[in-house]
Amino acid sequence: MLNNIVGMRQRALAAMHGERLYPLPMITRLETWYKSHVRSGSLPAHLRGLSLDEVHAAVGVGRLKFSAPFAFRLHKVEVQAIFNGDPLYQDYEPVIENIPGMWDIVPTDRAGLTVTRLITPRGALTLQHTLLPEHVLTATDPYLKLHLVQGEEDYPVVEFILENAEFVPLFDKIYSEQVEIGDDGLVVPLLYRIPFQQVLLEYLGEIDLFYALHDHPTSVRRLLDLLDQQTMEIIHQLRALDVPYVEFPDNLHGLMTNPRLFQEYCLPGYQKYCSVLQAQGKKVGSHTDGNLRPLLGLLAQSGLDVCESFSPFPLTECLFEEAWQAWERGPLIWGAIPSPILEESFSEADFHRYLEHLLEQIDRPIILGIVDLCMRQNSIERVEYFARKVQNQPV
Repeated sequence: MLNNIVGMRQRALAAMHGERLYPLPMITRLETWYKSHVRSGSLPAHLRGLSLDEVHAAVGVGRLKFSAPFAFRLHKVEVQAIFNGDPLYQDYEPVIENIPGMWDIVPTDRAGLTVTRLITPRGALTLQHTLLPEHVLTATDPYLKLHLVQGEEDYPVVEFILENAEFVPLFDKIYSEQVEIGDDGLVVPLLYRIPFQQVLLEYLGEIDLFYALHDHPTSVRRLLDLLDQQTMEIIHQLRALDVPYVEFPDNLHGLMTNPRLFQEYCLPGYQKYCSVLQAQGKKVGSHTDGNLRPLLGLLAQSGLDVCESFSPFPLTECLFEEAWQAWERGPLIWGAIPSPILEESFSEADFHRYLEHLLEQIDRPIILGIVDLCMRQNSIERVEYFARKVQNQPV
């Protein structure tokens, strides 16, 4: 169906419900590219002086904005943070959006080391984030250098924090942000990662988790169970959030979360969480920006409506065709434009061939987007060309 009147947001939501509107929706994140060029004063002349939303409009792509629809008050917990040795933050029983990452208080515009301590009656936990000068220029996020759980003695402290955390809704923030970015953008409320991905990426880290599954299986299982309870509490609280779509920011990668681990630790959770959220009238997605080739069949069974940030070759080894065939009945693909094809090292001829080949295959709903996001080194002129090509694509 051809519809140039309906905005990007409505076209994307129609795609989630199985309807293919033309032009195809193209909603993505330009924020990293934009911040990086603003910081270095290198925005192209025709985009200088524009806000991020205005840049999206000028380039011809909708804006994807992730946002937290809730926070937690950490009862009986004091949080202290220092940045490059100087006091940065201190509060008792603070309200924090991102647990355990504590991104609320980590500087992203200054190079240095942030050390955060969570002090409880059961003991204290420490995590560290580091940001290099070159990462400030490229507007990339700090690196999690030290995870919260460093040994067996840290599990009871984490359990205390989780058991005493109080849900704090931030629903009005979601509504106001959606009004602010308008009909050509989509605010996506983020839950926390599913429990296994939280433990893998946030609480322990990849290598330490694999050792812990062997050395301390009871402690890991207890943590997974508590995070499952927290996830279900969040989901039930979201009944009052009137939005069409929510997402787990899982950063799935089929080599770290391999098929065996996924089947044991992820698949049952996805199926349970999606069922409850879908009963609330919400579509459910996951941020799946890694190599998904080993997980294609399992994701088709997951109950997910959307695999957002699907990153095909040459960003990963998974070909677009493989996922397109495996997910004929879902999940919906959101992404499919790998950022490396927007770099100068990727020839113009190969760029055009990729674009033509991709569009030739699309015969059902999809939401296009640059994956994982548009980076400093990506050509905004190629993004503009892609957007025009999609806008003028024949039905």
